[in-house]
Amino acid sequence: MSGTVRFLLDGRYHELQNPDPTKTVLNFLRYKLARTGTKEGCAEGDCGACTVVLGELVDGMLRYRAVNACILFVPTLDGKELITTESLKSADGALHPVQQALVDTHGSQCGFCTPGFVMSLYALYEEGGQPSRARINDTLAGNLCRCTGYGPIIDAAKRMQELRVPIDADALHERMDALKALKRHETLKLSAKDGLTGNLKEYYAPVTIEELSNISLAYPDATYLAGGTDVGLWVTKHHRELSQVIYIGDVAELKEIKVTDQSVEIGAGATYSDAMEVLGRHYPDMGELVRRIGSVQIRNSGTIGGNIANGSPIGDSMPALIAAGATLTLRMGEMERTMPLEDYFIDYGKQDRMPGEFVARISLPKPREGQQFRAYKISKRFDQDISAVCAAFSITLDGDAVSEARVAFGGLAATPKRARAVEVALTGKTWCEESLEAALDALDQDYAPISDMRASADYRMMIAKNLLRKAFIETTGEVGTRVLAAPEVAHG
Repeated sequence: MSGTVRFLLDGRYHELQNPDPTKTVLNFLRYKLARTGTKEGCAEGDCGACTVVLGELVDGMLRYRAVNACILFVPTLDGKELITTESLKSADGALHPVQQALVDTHGSQCGFCTPGFVMSLYALYEEGGQPSRARINDTLAGNLCRCTGYGPIIDAAKRMQELRVPIDADALHERMDALKALKRHETLKLSAKDGLTGNLKEYYAPVTIEELSNISLAYPDATYLAGGTDVGLWVTKHHRELSQVIYIGDVAELKEIKVTDQSVEIGAGATYSDAMEVLGRHYPDMGELVRRIGSVQIRNSGTIGGNIANGSPIGDSMPALIAAGATLTLRMGEMERTMPLEDYFIDYGKQDRMPGEFVARISLPKPREGQQFRAYKISKRFDQDISAVCAAFSITLDGDAVSEARVAFGGLAATPKRARAVEVALTGKTWCEESLEAALDALDQDYAPISDMRASADYRMMIAKNLLRKAFIETTGEVGTRVLAAPEVAHG
């Protein structure tokens, strides 16, 4: 097992011997490398001031994605290329097309947020082509600007493509070869003492599921780390000291997404960005729902498996997956067990996962003939906000009759939960106004929502009933109310 983290920065190899396993990339850049272009705003992945770009080899191609450095741990850089705003400067001092475009369109005032915008736009620039307005809006949704206004920055996103410079093929191949040389074939093990307490902290990053299983059995109380969009906040906001961390992001098998004749299989390490298009292809509403989870930076890091494993009652992916009939596979050692996803959530903060056991994959059945699926998220902001209520409805019709109903809500209970009374009220009945009214009354039996800072209990129940009515209206075709984003993003 190697104790060295190796990555590329500005075309050069960087090697770190046993770094602190939970030191953030943001703090490493600012306090170790004096790269102060990367800013700290919120330290929780919301404002985008800390945005950096990671380069990775994926299926033989170099892929760049924007991520939040404030909740990204340094050891996860291993085998990747790190690009910061300072990396974009050229030898002759000329600005990068993204930077020049922001100058040309007057896209910066105070400048605090500008480096983060530059890096988000740089990742978009590397995608190539002229991005649509919807794609630009998505790209910028995770970057907060308080003084310039987004108009000039959107103009810069269009302008940067006009300033595009030809790709240096030789330089590209050199970067790809350098990343190939960094590929690790064994578990990365790090150990370091906490700078404040002096306690020993350990980090394991296996590359095979067999290695992950063995390490999980050896350290059953370790914290599992995937994208860090939850775990990162445990460190930066809750100030928790994680003594043992097991990183699953290097296990290729857990990052796989497979489509079979009957189902979509999503590995626990697959990111939202990776899964969004596939989910949207089979369940358009689910793809659109995922597009509203966090920001591009969060979706590039966060995983569906991690969202499930942590069991958050406000996780937006779970109600949709439950309504669609998803199953969850957990692994311990060489043994696997599979359960309906809804059975995994026992109570607030309590899941059906034993010490040493980890989430391996999620299986989502393909829609059947006659199945209508709808998913909705209600939040104070359209983008990058925690939902007050998240609802999903799967209504399968045999003629005019409901042969199966699966209804799930998030935000109404201590866990993501099916509305069993509603399902009973609908199953076997004609999908009509009369059965809808019976189902609306049954909602009061299923949930007793609480009031908190996001919404009152009365509001939550009212919204839940209105969303069920909305699903009825849309699936019966009585009123053409369906509203989705532009076609290029509606399905991810």
